[in-house]
Amino acid sequence: MVGIKPTDLPPTATVKFFGAGTAACFADLITFPLDTAKVRLQIQGESIATSGSAVVKYRGVFGTITTMVRTEGARSLYNGLVAGLQRQMSFASVRIGLYDSMKQFYSRGSENASIVTRLLAGCTTGAMAVTFAQPTDVVKVRFQAQVRQSDGLKRYNGTMDAYRTIARDEGIRGLWKGCMPNITRNMIVNCAELVTYDIIKELILQYDLMTDNLPCHFTAAFGAGFCTTIVASPVDVVKTRFMNSSTGQYRSALNCALTMLTKEGPKAFYKGFVPSFLRLGSWNIVMFVSYEQIKRCMTKMQHSWESPF
Repeated sequence: MVGIKPTDLPPTATVKFFGAGTAACFADLITFPLDTAKVRLQIQGESIATSGSAVVKYRGVFGTITTMVRTEGARSLYNGLVAGLQRQMSFASVRIGLYDSMKQFYSRGSENASIVTRLLAGCTTGAMAVTFAQPTDVVKVRFQAQVRQSDGLKRYNGTMDAYRTIARDEGIRGLWKGCMPNITRNMIVNCAELVTYDIIKELILQYDLMTDNLPCHFTAAFGAGFCTTIVASPVDVVKTRFMNSSTGQYRSALNCALTMLTKEGPKAFYKGFVPSFLRLGSWNIVMFVSYEQIKRCMTKMQHSWESPF
């Protein structure tokens, strides 16, 4: 990321890798209920279209959270948290932690990377991360979409049970279900999120609007979250629907998108937009602010270990 002064110690690739994963886990812990509400709203139109019922169970992000707490208990808001943390530790470490390294690779070590170079770096790390961590995302979405039945039965009994059940019933390929739409989504998300944060932060420092500290990181992260939600929301809805679908429900991610368009109209692609923005905006703020501080802290600790005297 931009903003390091010549006198500052640049964080190593290892520090960025583990710092990004840790910051993303921290952000997930805080914003996970919003993500669960977003998933429930995104799949709601699917169940209505399938059953033919016009009954709307969830209304708005806070209405969804209230309904879930009343009907399923407060713990339902954190369904899939373990898989979510597994996902962030493996996923964010790659897509965020390796972004600067990939940017330097494409710019051949130049400090002044162009927008095209940044976009290439964002696309590359986004695609790499999904390819590596897709099973954790599938399990997380399945848990978040899971509604406790009246007899107390649940689709999966635990995170490891979910991995085993999906692999047994749907094959190993089932753990990578929706991989292509997720790669598309995360290439878009990574470009919108990291490149926007990079550019906003760079402009703030370039015009001396703020110093390279918390207010600067907060502003850049908020802008990145808003831009990302607008760009990525349609792909995110298709990804969620497709990964949560039963075997044979959709032929492909494209078929899923066309089914949504014909049965529910264009507005279906922005279902759960408000919780998506609340979640992405708050997630970006917590993640980037934490990431910047963790990088500085870990770099200072590393330097003190290497130079104790």
